[in-house]
Amino acid sequence: MADDSQQTLPEVRQVKPGEVHRLCRCGHSPKMPNCTSGCAQSLILYPEREQRLLLCRCSRSADLPYCDGSHSPPVSGLADRWRRFFSGR
Repeated sequence: MADDSQQTLPEVRQVKPGEVHRLCRCGHSPKMPNCTSGCAQSLILYPEREQRLLLCRCSRSADLPYCDGSHSPPVSGLADRWRRFFSGR
C-alpha cells in the first residue's frame, strides 16, 4: 500500500485582507481545500485580518473546510497527541 499521509495532512494557509478564497464544504472537490466555481456549497472567504487557517484536505472533517483532525486515528492521551503532532503523522 502506498503511503498517502502527505495527501491527507491539512493545509496551513495564511490569508490576508483583500484576498478572496473559495473553500470546499461538501468534500467532493478534486482540489481540496479549494472549491470549484460551480459548487453551491462553497464557502467564499473574505479575510478581515491576516491569519492562518488549518484547512482539511482529506474530506473527512465534520467542520469543512476546516480540519478537525479526522485524518488521524484517535490516541489515548494528551502526551500522545503532542507526540503525533510533532512527528507530523
